[in-house]
Amino acid sequence: MLDRTVIYPQISADDFARRFSRRGPKVMWLLGAGASAASGIPTATDMIWEFKQELYVSQRRVSRQSVADLSSAAIRSQLQAHIDSCGTLPPAGAADEYAALFEAVYRAEGDRRAYIDAKMAGARPSYGHLALATLMRAKLARLAWTTNFDPLIADACAKVFEGTGALTTVALDAPDLAAQCLAEERWPVEIKLHGDFRSRRLKNTGDDLRHQDSRLRKEMLAASLRFGLAVAGYSGRDDSIMETLAEAVQQGGAFPSGLFWLHRGEAPPPPVHDLLARAAAGGVEAALVQIDNFDEAMRDLLRLFTGIETAVLDSFAAARRRWTGAPVPGGRRGWPVVRFNGLPVVQAPTVCRRVVCQVGGYAEAREAVDKAGVDILVARTRAGVLTFGADTHVRAAFEPHGITEFGLHTIETKRLRYDSGERGLLRDALTRAIARARGLDVIHRRSADLLAPANPQDDAWAPLRQLAGVISGVVQGHPDLRWREGIATRLDWADDRLWLLVEPRTVFDGITEQNKGEAADFARERSVKRYNRQLNDFIALWAGSLAGGGGDLRSLSVGEGVDAVFRLSPDTAFSRRAGA
Repeated sequence: MLDRTVIYPQISADDFARRFSRRGPKVMWLLGAGASAASGIPTATDMIWEFKQELYVSQRRVSRQSVADLSSAAIRSQLQAHIDSCGTLPPAGAADEYAALFEAVYRAEGDRRAYIDAKMAGARPSYGHLALATLMRAKLARLAWTTNFDPLIADACAKVFEGTGALTTVALDAPDLAAQCLAEERWPVEIKLHGDFRSRRLKNTGDDLRHQDSRLRKEMLAASLRFGLAVAGYSGRDDSIMETLAEAVQQGGAFPSGLFWLHRGEAPPPPVHDLLARAAAGGVEAALVQIDNFDEAMRDLLRLFTGIETAVLDSFAAARRRWTGAPVPGGRRGWPVVRFNGLPVVQAPTVCRRVVCQVGGYAEAREAVDKAGVDILVARTRAGVLTFGADTHVRAAFEPHGITEFGLHTIETKRLRYDSGERGLLRDALTRAIARARGLDVIHRRSADLLAPANPQDDAWAPLRQLAGVISGVVQGHPDLRWREGIATRLDWADDRLWLLVEPRTVFDGITEQNKGEAADFARERSVKRYNRQLNDFIALWAGSLAGGGGDLRSLSVGEGVDAVFRLSPDTAFSRRAGA
């Protein structure tokens, strides 16, 4: 935690959102690599470990497979020991570590450019980028500075503005353009402090960073007298930029609408701490804003502006649509040629808590939770124990196993494409969130979760009773075998996104080896006459019930710690012939 002598406050994301709602046009943004993590672009920390791996494999002449898992603490220790033995590279965590390693691995500028190009390939704007572009279109954000090479802000603006002419992007090649745009108030403007990934000047080596373009720094200083500043996804790694911000604070009158540093974790890096403390001491409204991640922080902002949140959600969905959209079926023959049983997951957590300790596999981690008597969700991966829940509960469960690391873990998109620990954790969290919000009981199975109304007689299930008739009862001749109308759900990945697959199902309580045959016959008899039209109606009913009004589905509703928040769309996927 922060030292007690700190004189700047820590505020919540909702507090920052309320302040921003009154000052938006007067606040400029500074985005770092963390703001692009949800788009699949590695952060500086990710690339640092890749560089260390590259040096280790090439210099030790070993198989890359032997050190393939960069999330493993043992492998990281092995790589770091090699880097330390070289004696020529900065220690772990040094401000110039990234730049020095990049230059050591790829000495030629062309090779560095090729590496960056490969990292950018296929990246698409995240919700946060589209949210920022939407704020720009609404004239609630005017100026964004970024240390990133990626084109994601520009791509988001092209989508939201429906064209490429609205945003002016300034890279190192044209510092005069920055001065001209700011002087003429030609909004919106994006200024790339480290260059564009297509630029011939990539400021990613130690020498480059020590000679940050003075013209752009001058413009940043001038802008600080006009605007407040919100920083997101930036670690404060670059001395040149941090020195510029510190100089702005020292000159007096800087950041008239506040200096807000959006941060994940328990304490900011020392350079950030020092900057905020100096700013607060100088009369600047400076605060550390505790957030889960960039995307969710931007959601908090948009909720306070009528109509904007819906617009950016629509843009987010459209940006990821691979096939031509079909109109919603209607009329007497409105049911589609093929209706799929997948509900789009339009919002899912991108971070969870990570605990490194001496606990064994999943069974032992689950046993630790049960022994502590706490309500948290867990998964066991090579990176550590991944959890959702109150921090006090997480610590209560795993302190007996010797916690050595307690921080946040980014749920990477690439690890949701298969049945990973991260996807399993999200599946458990989404099932829990749905059951809590919709009054359902859950039976967990290896391949799917079974959900059924906890109280089938509740008025909320009247539409289901109208569609299915009786929705609960006892199988004749088997008084201990009870059944309810329900669903089986499974979390899957397709078309570059998560889907909740829903299958109408008869859910049983009291199945044994002796009566499972009768249960199967009973379920088959109930479903045998449900043809396309009837199944379409069942899926439509369940889709609407699970998604509700499109609001948040919270797994735990914890006050402190990391909760899992989801949103589902009630519009299931379907297909029909073009022109049909």
